[in-house]
Amino acid sequence: MKILTWMVGVLLVLVIALVLLVALFDWNRLKPTIDDKVSAAIGRSFVIGGDLSAAWRREPSEPGLRGLMPWPTFTARDIHIGNPPWATQSQFVQLDAIEFRISPLPLLLHHIYVPTVQLSGPRVDLERNSQGQANWQLAFAQDQQPSRWKLTLGTIGFDKGEIALDDAKNHLNLHVAVTPLQQAIPYDQLIAQATSEARADVGHDVGRMVNTQQTNPDVSANAKRSSYQFAWSATGSYQGAPVNGSGKTGAVLALQQTDQPFPVQARLHVGDSKIALVGTLTDPTHLGALNLRVWFAGTSMAKLYPILGITLPDTPPYATEGHLSAELHAQGSRFSYRDFRGRVGESDLSGNLEVVTGGPRMKLSGDLHSQLLRFADLGPLVGADNQAQKQERGDTTPQPNEKVLPVEQFHTDRLRSMDADVVFDAAHIEHPASLPIDALSTHVHLDNGVLKLDPLHASVAGGSVGGNLSMDSNTQPMHTNINLGARHLQLKRLFPTVQSMQTSFGEINGDASLSGNGSSVSGLLSNANGELKLLMNNGAISKTLLETAGLNVANVVMGKLFGDKTVQIHCAATDMVGINGVFTSRLFVLDTSDATINVTGTINFNNEHLDLDVVPHTKGLRIFSLRSPLYVKGTFKDPDVGVQPGPLILRGGGAVALAVFAAPVAALLAVIVPSRGEQLNQCQQVLTELRNAPPASGDKKPSH
Repeated sequence: MKILTWMVGVLLVLVIALVLLVALFDWNRLKPTIDDKVSAAIGRSFVIGGDLSAAWRREPSEPGLRGLMPWPTFTARDIHIGNPPWATQSQFVQLDAIEFRISPLPLLLHHIYVPTVQLSGPRVDLERNSQGQANWQLAFAQDQQPSRWKLTLGTIGFDKGEIALDDAKNHLNLHVAVTPLQQAIPYDQLIAQATSEARADVGHDVGRMVNTQQTNPDVSANAKRSSYQFAWSATGSYQGAPVNGSGKTGAVLALQQTDQPFPVQARLHVGDSKIALVGTLTDPTHLGALNLRVWFAGTSMAKLYPILGITLPDTPPYATEGHLSAELHAQGSRFSYRDFRGRVGESDLSGNLEVVTGGPRMKLSGDLHSQLLRFADLGPLVGADNQAQKQERGDTTPQPNEKVLPVEQFHTDRLRSMDADVVFDAAHIEHPASLPIDALSTHVHLDNGVLKLDPLHASVAGGSVGGNLSMDSNTQPMHTNINLGARHLQLKRLFPTVQSMQTSFGEINGDASLSGNGSSVSGLLSNANGELKLLMNNGAISKTLLETAGLNVANVVMGKLFGDKTVQIHCAATDMVGINGVFTSRLFVLDTSDATINVTGTINFNNEHLDLDVVPHTKGLRIFSLRSPLYVKGTFKDPDVGVQPGPLILRGGGAVALAVFAAPVAALLAVIVPSRGEQLNQCQQVLTELRNAPPASGDKKPSH
């Protein structure tokens, strides 16, 4: 009994001594020691310039006995943390005051438990130089022996303050001011307000694309109990573009308790790109419970690359809304943008995307879907939009007046910055009458700078176009391979506005295989190698048809040969081979009831120049004008079609004269596919006759 009494007495004396020490000790005497110890630990100067004091206070948030027991509360004023020598500013962090409490009982177990830290008047200057050195990367001293003490922080509270960021490596300069709200705003109220403002800000009527039941990012009871108590505003510049933004946050950030969400809201403009978000953060150490509704908008998705570091294509103006979650780790992070919906141009877009970092390159994966894709919105992908649209999305490459093929450069460097595995499908495509493509799907693979669309499939005019495409950005200029096959393209659906085609049972079939080096459409075709085979059977050619297809040169040629009348085509067959951008006609024949027309010569994509001869072989003497051959010369932009000054040698009947092309005819026969029982394929008959017909007197077969 005496021993127990002595133990209680000693413990009581210790408690009284501790209480008196905290209350009466002049803690300022410890400032030099604290300054030296902290400075040595962080590798920076640390100074407590003001008063250092302590007092006893109860912690009402703690349950039971711990809530009744007084806790020591320490306050240090006028705190300064210095910058490394290379920084332009002398101070890294300045605080008017810092206040924190320590739970006394865990100290007996070598556990320092700090339930709350309150920062007053924080001013932070963040800086990174062009070499990548950052002043927020502290060089903590490594102890030789592991410490017996464990530190746990509960929550961090703050009041008004300022944050400045000068990032020379990313050309980012930003100033953020934080001020308290006059009155706290409940979570539910601000969620609704921020959602409405964000949708109005991004425009494109993205709001109607989203199910209104999905607008609240976090509807948990804990989230509803939280409130926004501070407002912030930001101004500055990023890579030459102006930056401004605003938003609201909560007042207390819980570092350990994931059931205490920290509400956040932001609206940020970087140039003409807009980003808005609203929701909660409940695990600030890893962002594992980040629960946000996020909006993106701008003139082109490609402009998000310097902001997000994600390679996206050039697009028309866009706007999306979706749910963002994230997990941040030192070895790699994961970001998910799920269930998003929006618009790109006048097309809808939805799906799920995920970005994973930590490997040699970040990787983008997911699925994208469009219920209604407007074909015109695909133009920026290959630089085929007009000059005004290019300027709006930020392209400064002028299209030469004399060139037809787009010269806008592909962003090949961006292809090497990340990997991708994304599936895309468009259920229905809104298209011009001249290009009836109804659906599109592909699987996008990007691995170490090699982009593949494999498989690539499109539903066109009742038939299909399929194949694959690959682009290797590791070679300069970029190397591209294209392999496509067209099957069962119905003429009456390919040209729905041409009356003469509506009774046609004809089809188009063909194969294209091209490869070349180039970092634009013009550059690729200017040195392309490959083959093009195309067959059309049982069709018709008229002025209306050629105008609809945009074939102005062919329109002039057919007008000179046949006038304005509609000409029935038994078969149109093309076999061209390309070497270094110059495509030569091995066989180009149109067989009609009146004549067989042979086209020879070259199409030069290097200088966009045409050099073709059009030789008609009249069937009988019904059309006198067909005895005069034509030439097609000049550029793609300004072609010249005229009558040859001296007639070329004409051989007897058209089918007999064309027998010299037996080899390319045989190659074209392989392209013919069954016409699904609708009608015997006219091209099969014509090409078989061309292959089997003997040469006319005086004709010589070319050597192969």
